Amino acid sequence: MVARVSTVAFEGIEAVPVDVQVMVAPGKVGMHIVGLPDKAVAESRERVQAALHASGLALPAKKVTINLAPADLPKEGSHFDLPIALGLMAALGAIPGDALNGYVVLGELSLDGTIASVAGALPAAIGANALGKGLICPAASGPEAAWAGEDIEILAPRSLIAMANHFRGTQVLARPKPAMRAEPANMPDLCDIRGQETAKRALEVAAAGGHNLIMVGPPGSGKSMLAARLPSILPPLSPAELLEVSMIHSIAGRLAGGRLSERRPFRAPHHSASMAAMVGGGFKARPGEVSLAHHGVLFLDEFPEFTPQVLDSLRQPLENGECVIARANHRVSYPANIQLIAAMNPCRCGMAGEPGQSCARGPRCQSDYQGRISGPLMDRIDIRIDVPAVTAQDLIRPQDAEKSVDVAARVAMARVTQQERYRALGRSDIRTNSQCTTALVEEVARPDSGGQALLSDAAEKMRFSARAYHRILKVARTLADLDGAETVSRIHLAESISYRIAAERITKAA
Repeated sequence: MVARVSTVAFEGIEAVPVDVQVMVAPGKVGMHIVGLPDKAVAESRERVQAALHASGLALPAKKVTINLAPADLPKEGSHFDLPIALGLMAALGAIPGDALNGYVVLGELSLDGTIASVAGALPAAIGANALGKGLICPAASGPEAAWAGEDIEILAPRSLIAMANHFRGTQVLARPKPAMRAEPANMPDLCDIRGQETAKRALEVAAAGGHNLIMVGPPGSGKSMLAARLPSILPPLSPAELLEVSMIHSIAGRLAGGRLSERRPFRAPHHSASMAAMVGGGFKARPGEVSLAHHGVLFLDEFPEFTPQVLDSLRQPLENGECVIARANHRVSYPANIQLIAAMNPCRCGMAGEPGQSCARGPRCQSDYQGRISGPLMDRIDIRIDVPAVTAQDLIRPQDAEKSVDVAARVAMARVTQQERYRALGRSDIRTNSQCTTALVEEVARPDSGGQALLSDAAEKMRFSARAYHRILKVARTLADLDGAETVSRIHLAESISYRIAAERITKAA
């Protein structure tokens, strides 16, 4: 007799169905797992045997063969422990043979028979729901899996004994409830920043349209403080975005206690990060920082200190909104629709261009330092602003600075305007102006006569690339949305071009 249990293998954030086939037959005593298992799956043999023994079930002195079909699909991870154990229990008659037919099973076993949490419970639940099946997962992963929908049946046992008792009818497992992570009450607020009104305005524009932003200024001017306060003015994740973000974090094993958060991700990797850490990769092709920042912010402090290879690896995610990890034996794609925020000093000593200061290494220091950023990457950054040092008067003089909640209200209104516009045009997949296609932006951001003349003159004199031309239109459309204007006027284009002119200086340095 062959017992069958359904489980999944993960390719990116997709859950691929896997059929666990268990057969107990006469032959040489032992347990054999076939079907391209990795080291973690092969070691499940020892964990399953110990967990079954601790639960009061001894394996017979027979040959046990476990096939993970399809056999040509690589199987990775410890979540195959529970389906293998339940398949053995069904084959030995410990639980009814047909009890597992309507479920997808995943979980890791401890030696005492308890079930430990695993990564990927949310994608597995969504995949099981698409197959019309329920889900059996660890109790610690139940709150995460419950977000897949109210109509999916979810069993979240704490041990193998609890699972067996449920199928015998002596114990009833309650359906887990979705859990949300409590947000911190003391989030950084824009009112904490003294001065830097120009930088605050650029931060609001970037938040309203999802535009990429780079800040250049001397040490201590407040660049990192500004970036840390960007999440406080961004709108919360929509339900669809929440599921997308949570699926990626679930695969990466970063959902603490199975709790989801409506707050947009904010990732700030150190400048020593490798390319695999940034865009994803490694032996199991896990998502990197770019994918973990999906629908959120990727903040790169000390921008030129990242290696050129790591920086240039961001060009595809910034353009296409996904990270494609191609290896000899597999190809994985992770979503990466991010907003890039970067901060850098004007030169290595950090004081080039400051009044009363001179660069210790001469004029070449600035051009060499800024030249570490390639021109094609700078071309993908919409807004570039200079953040000068804060004066003593700004720090001493009492100010009634605007709070994040007030700026967030304007940002939310601008984003609602954008979503309604693109929904009316049949493009509900576009949520912000930064995601607008080049053909569509020429329609929605068509300037008036004065604005068109200004844009034509600036494009000719500054020799903007085609990408720069369209990104200027996108930023101008965002500025018009913040003003509640239907038409992009000359004043909107003038401000948008001013954000681009500074970027052209770094492009020429590169």
